Amino acid sequence: MAVFAKETVSIILGGGAGSRLYPLTASRSKPAVPIAGKYRLVDIPISNCINSNLNRIFVLTQFNSASLNQHIKNTYHFSAFSTGFVDILAAEQTPDNPGWFQGTADAVRQSLRHLAKMEFDYVLILSGDQLYQMDFSKMIEAHKKSGAALTIATIPVGEREAPEFGILKANNENVITSFVEKPKKDVLADWVSDTGAAMKAEGKNYLASMGIYVFNKEILYQFLNEVHASATDFGKEIIPDSIAHYKVLSYQYDGYWTDIGNIYSFFEANLALTHDVPQFNLFDSAQTVYTRSRMLPPAKVSGTIINKAIIAEGSIIMAKEVANSVIGIRSRIGKDSVIKNCYIMGCDYYETMDQINKKNKKGEPILGIGERCLIEDAIVDKNCSIGNDVHIKGGAHHEKIDHPLYTIKDGIVVIKKGAFIPNGFII
Repeated sequence: MAVFAKETVSIILGGGAGSRLYPLTASRSKPAVPIAGKYRLVDIPISNCINSNLNRIFVLTQFNSASLNQHIKNTYHFSAFSTGFVDILAAEQTPDNPGWFQGTADAVRQSLRHLAKMEFDYVLILSGDQLYQMDFSKMIEAHKKSGAALTIATIPVGEREAPEFGILKANNENVITSFVEKPKKDVLADWVSDTGAAMKAEGKNYLASMGIYVFNKEILYQFLNEVHASATDFGKEIIPDSIAHYKVLSYQYDGYWTDIGNIYSFFEANLALTHDVPQFNLFDSAQTVYTRSRMLPPAKVSGTIINKAIIAEGSIIMAKEVANSVIGIRSRIGKDSVIKNCYIMGCDYYETMDQINKKNKKGEPILGIGERCLIEDAIVDKNCSIGNDVHIKGGAHHEKIDHPLYTIKDGIVVIKKGAFIPNGFII
C-alpha cells in the first residue's frame, strides 16, 4: 500500500461560507466546526487519508480560516524523516487570479500551481464536511486497475435524499454512463440503479456522488486549464462532460456516510454517536480519528445519572442527569441540571477560581452551564456562560429565528459561541 503515498496528493475542499451551518460558521470555517466533543470536521477526511497511507494533504479554504489554521498547525506534525504534511492553502489574490474561489473546480484550479514541483500521478479530492470512515487506497487501486480517467465514490441513497445529490447510472463494469445534478422527484424513476440486494431492501435505489474523486493528474490539469478553463464546479460542469468523453468509474461505498450540510444533519450525526453501536465507530483502532493532543485531565462526574452519553476529557459534571448527549472538552455543568438530546461543545479554556469568585459576587454566569438548568434539543457552542435556572427547550413548535444570543433552525436551539445567558432565561 505504501506506493499510493508517493503516487497521490490529497486535496480537501474547505467549502464556502457555510451559511447552512450558521451560526456555527459565524466565526469559523466549516471544516473547523467542532464535532463529537473533541474533534473538528476537518479531522475526518485527514484521518481517512492518514489511515489510507496518504500523507500529502492540502486543505483549501477562504472563509474564517484563522481557527482552522491554528488547529492544523497544532495537530498534524509528521516525522522529520517523513515527506508527509497537512498544509492550508487559503484563497489568495494574484496577478493571474484576482478573485476568490468561485466553486469547487475553481478552488482546485487556483491551487494547482502549489503542486507544480511535486511528483504524483493521482489527485484525491475530498469534501471537508462529511462524516465517514473509508480506505481510500482501495478506491485508488480500483481506479488504477480500471484504467479510468476519473473515479467517483458513490453511495446508495433513498428517494427522499436523492434530489440533494448528483445521481448517476453505471453499467455492469461500474463505468458511469449518465449523471444528473440534483434531479427533481418527478424524474427519479429514470435514475433507479441496481445497488445490491441489501441496499434495495432499505429502499436505497439510487447511486449518489459522495463528492470524492480520484483524477489522473494529466486529465485534471487538462480539464481545469484547457477544456474547462472557466468551469467553477465539479458536479455541475466537470463531471457531466467527463462522462461523455472519458472512462469514468463508479466506486460504490456501502459503509456509513453522511453529509454535514445543515444544522439538522449536524445535530443528528453527533447524537447518533451516543448509540450503543453507532454507525460511525470512534473506537476502531484501525480507523483512528486524529485530532489535537491537549493533555487535559480526565472527566470528573459527581452524582449524575448518565444514559447514552459521550463525555470528553477535562469536563466537570455535577448535573442531575445527562442523556442522549455529547459533552465536549472542558465542559462544566452545575448541580441539579438536566441535559437531554444536546451537543454541548465545551470550552477552549478554564476560568480561574479568582475569576469565578468575582463573577459569583456580581451575580454573573460563569463559564459553562449553571445549576438547576434544563437544556433539551439544543446545541451549545463553545465558551458559553449559562446562568442558573435557565430553561432551553427545542422542538418543532419553534419558528425559525436569529436572536443575538441564539438561533433556532429545524426546531433545534443553537446557543451562539461565547454567549452570556442570564439567570432564569427561558427559550
